[in-house]
Amino acid sequence: MTNTYFPLDPTTVIDYVRTRPELMDIFRAGEALESVEVGDGNLNLVFKVWAAADAERTVVVKQALPYVRLVGESWKLPTERARIEAQALAVQARLCPEHTVHVYYFDPVMFCTVMRNLTRHVIMRRGLMEGITYPKFGQHIGTFMGRTLAGTSDLVLDYKTKKEQVARFINPELCKISEDLVFTEPYRYTERNLFHKELEPQVVALQADADLRVEVAQMKAQFMTHAQALLHGDLHTGSIMINQDETICIDPEFAFYGPIGFDVGAVIANLFLSYASHEVRTKDAAARAAFRSYLTDTVIELWAVFAREFAALAWANADSIDLPTAYRDRYLLQLLQDTAGFAACKIMRRVIGLAGVADIRGIEDVHERAIAGSLALNMAIPLIKGRRDVRTIADVVALATAARVTYPFGS
Repeated sequence: MTNTYFPLDPTTVIDYVRTRPELMDIFRAGEALESVEVGDGNLNLVFKVWAAADAERTVVVKQALPYVRLVGESWKLPTERARIEAQALAVQARLCPEHTVHVYYFDPVMFCTVMRNLTRHVIMRRGLMEGITYPKFGQHIGTFMGRTLAGTSDLVLDYKTKKEQVARFINPELCKISEDLVFTEPYRYTERNLFHKELEPQVVALQADADLRVEVAQMKAQFMTHAQALLHGDLHTGSIMINQDETICIDPEFAFYGPIGFDVGAVIANLFLSYASHEVRTKDAAARAAFRSYLTDTVIELWAVFAREFAALAWANADSIDLPTAYRDRYLLQLLQDTAGFAACKIMRRVIGLAGVADIRGIEDVHERAIAGSLALNMAIPLIKGRRDVRTIADVVALATAARVTYPFGS
């Protein structure tokens, strides 16, 4: 085993895996191994390693680079984020093992996490882009969020443990990425923003909307100051592996103690981004309507399951004097309104900002890409401006899906 950090490649990762006693039950001494680099994210190296004689014996090796891979070595980033990710996965596995990827070990020298290779799953975003439905997703992701967010909050943890956990998961560099890319840069001119020229009038109008900027500033303040629970921090459809029976959450390197609605809003935002993308991805009107119904039904279901699971843990030992029923109802309503606001910010950043989503940016025809982006922005604005008026998740869905494409964009 190495005592010095160095970036792995498809050859050295095989040598590295051979040195790990934690994997002796998977790989046999001296047997031929194969590997491929599969990382398509913004930050890290990711490899699949498998036995040449039996591809079912396989692992994933994820290694943190000391910079942002999307940009290059000019944007430095501490490898310590890998430790936060491994510890967050351990917490999530304790609270909801059925929806958390299994970790074999974490290497604090190489900043590598070695985990189960989910060979029978796909990245959810890719499935949604193809119009595939996952009927169990709402139940699964609602359960994951309800248990992991309630289980790490003040409503469940004692005062000392909660504060110790907040300190353990301080993650300033990755939080700063979110602060900039989600809450700051999309609402001003910056060379890092990426959107097609055709959308410029709509983006300029959005950036000039003083009322909108006030609402975004309030969401940013909540993100920076409300340490409600241990968040995944980047819970989108690219961080979820799925098939028709299982939903597994991966990649919580952005984990920190923050506002609960940020995680829930991130999931809902990605379902709404998919909704917008199928404005052009699915040409047949009936098929498009059916898939969109699946997406909106899933949003409604995941919130219902989240609220049920969250309440079951959060109020299990609650004192009815300190936490009366009216307070509990108000708490969940505030989470719903926060969720709508954070979902809006996540949608806008994915259309305007540096790190977009393939749902929209993967549309080859640039005019069609602009149509999908325009619709997504029009879905986001009423969500953030109207969030204080929502009372149910159906209200959230209605606000978003009432939007239409404006053409010329921004007219």
